[in-house]
Amino acid sequence: ADEARPEIGQSAFRDAMAKLGAAVNIITTDGPAGRAGFAASAVCSVTDTPPTLLVCMNGRSAQCGLFLENRRFCVNVLANDHQELAGYFAGKQADMEARYAAAHWVDMPSGSQALADAMVSFDCRLTEARLVGTHHIFIGQVIGIRSRADGNALLYFDRSYVNVPTQVGSFGG
Repeated sequence: ADEARPEIGQSAFRDAMAKLGAAVNIITTDGPAGRAGFAASAVCSVTDTPPTLLVCMNGRSAQCGLFLENRRFCVNVLANDHQELAGYFAGKQADMEARYAAAHWVDMPSGSQALADAMVSFDCRLTEARLVGTHHIFIGQVIGIRSRADGNALLYFDRSYVNVPTQVGSFGG
């Protein structure tokens, strides 16, 4: 017999998700609708054939329409020295031009801009967008990649930025 289970509350879910460490990313777009960008940790690979990523963006964001209309985005994985920039794109700096002025950017094949010193940047063509609850899920086919050879990724864990050391333990050691 199926028993009705209580729903998981928003705060309980958010508290639990805070324990899921994730890379800190700045998602950018530029095109006919204009330039936009936001910080996100909800990014993951979907498949390598063809290379595809997904990004989640709050549907209440005023920038959502720009991403949907431009049909392109770039996922910039941040290094540990990008913490202040991450804060700007998370909303501490409301002015979009000031956000972009705080770093050096490189044009990508799609027309979006990549953070020049990102750990890695994935230039994507938006192939699908779907609203699920409060967030849009953007599916993007990767059409270009830029990466740097050194540095340490910036992670977000338990509502704080965490710097990853150069050497960490390995599985099966």
